[in-house]
Amino acid sequence: MKNVSSYLMIGLCTIVLSACSSIKVVSDYDKNANFDTYKSFAFYKAGIDKAEINDLDKRRILRAIETELLAKGFSKSENPDLLVSIFTQSREEINVYNNNGPYGYGWGWSPWYWNNYNTTVSTSTEGILYIDLIDAERKELIWQGKGTGYLSENRESKIEIINEFVKEILAKYPPEIKE
Repeated sequence: MKNVSSYLMIGLCTIVLSACSSIKVVSDYDKNANFDTYKSFAFYKAGIDKAEINDLDKRRILRAIETELLAKGFSKSENPDLLVSIFTQSREEINVYNNNGPYGYGWGWSPWYWNNYNTTVSTSTEGILYIDLIDAERKELIWQGKGTGYLSENRESKIEIINEFVKEILAKYPPEIKE
């Protein structure tokens, strides 16, 4: 019985920890695009300049995208097949927890009975990162990946989260085309 409860506890901890750091990723693509023909990329400055994010995080995102695309066999080029653009959104979440309840002792009414109202408020920021891949010749969007997850204010954690966002999003590229 002790082994069963140990396995259940390990399984529950794994589920809880994986749920806390998860990034939800979706992607969409042009079914007529031939993804095998794209071998080089460059960043689309006009699109990236519009992204509402500070310059430090913007550079972190672009470095992470470059790293992932190079790992997929792409080369950075002045005359690219693909243009890469990004778009970001964020949303502040406010969580209010009311732990209201009477605390006291004994049965029935007591003059020493009191109500303890404990309310805690926490905030978290949900971020959304879009990565757009545009056919450089036709100037048409051929693939878009979107990652949604929670952000951190800590610099080291922020870099890790950005790298994870980009890696998870670009794992969906090239799409598995089902006919």
